[in-house]
Amino acid sequence: MFDQTTPDGLPKEFAAFAGGVDNVSAFPSIEPSVPEPQDGKRRRFRTIWISDVHLGTKGCNAEMLIDFLDSTDSETMYLVGDIIDGWRLKKKFYWPAAHNDIVWRILKRSKRGTRIVYIPGNHDEVVRPFCGMNFGDVEIRRAAFHTTADGRRLMVLHGDEFDTVMLTHRWLAFVGDTAYHLMMALNQWVNKARTALGMPYWSLSKAAKHKVKNAVEFISKYEEIVARAAGERGVDGVVCGHIHTAEHRMFAHHGREIEYWNDGDWVEGCNALVEHFDGRMEILHWPDEIAKRETAPAAHDDAADDVRAVA
Repeated sequence: MFDQTTPDGLPKEFAAFAGGVDNVSAFPSIEPSVPEPQDGKRRRFRTIWISDVHLGTKGCNAEMLIDFLDSTDSETMYLVGDIIDGWRLKKKFYWPAAHNDIVWRILKRSKRGTRIVYIPGNHDEVVRPFCGMNFGDVEIRRAAFHTTADGRRLMVLHGDEFDTVMLTHRWLAFVGDTAYHLMMALNQWVNKARTALGMPYWSLSKAAKHKVKNAVEFISKYEEIVARAAGERGVDGVVCGHIHTAEHRMFAHHGREIEYWNDGDWVEGCNALVEHFDGRMEILHWPDEIAKRETAPAAHDDAADDVRAVA
């Protein structure tokens, strides 16, 4: 989203991602290490929402997100915050080629005509001073309003604005961030072992969140607060990220039903929210989509064998 060939000319706020201008030059050139497939077999959607990618961290599931970007396309894409993890990049610079490939693919979409709207979150809050501006073909916005194909009006924002820990105990959020990344490191080792054993992807932290009562209560309360805020603004629903928990719920507000959508994350859940061309919305859990895609050829081969056997 900025010209990486002239790091000395970057706004100083961007340099904070890497802790100083000298480190910005460590970003690889904006060319993909893995080229886009040219077969054109992409699932088309009217709108795609993704958030909480956390580029610049080892927890980012870059390979799975690259697969998603190579398998889908849309008229509009919302980047709903925490796309880049400025908190971690300030501590230690980490930017592998796969993270560069993600940025390249998003920029390539904008060049193909996809409208890209970037709504910074708390981890990439350094971009927030640029809200209202366009960088190339990417719109930077504090929040957005989206109208679905069937006429529903949705508020789109990251959601940290409604996180009581972020609002009242910011230092505690940084402590929690460190603990969370330790769990993500453990999650990587767990999934390497599962892959070696031929087992599917599994999220350790996601399982832990659903087991711990306090985490479940926090998530439920957060969803209710965000939905109520959407209702007070007169919209039909809200799309957010932040809590790394993909979800769809309905909340009553002054006699109206308010839709709550959370598009998940690309660290543990690997989810995206999509809108079909008739206005229907759906949460895609990409590990499941990959599994279905890989089993489909096998099912086709079995069916062909059955036909041959009957013949």
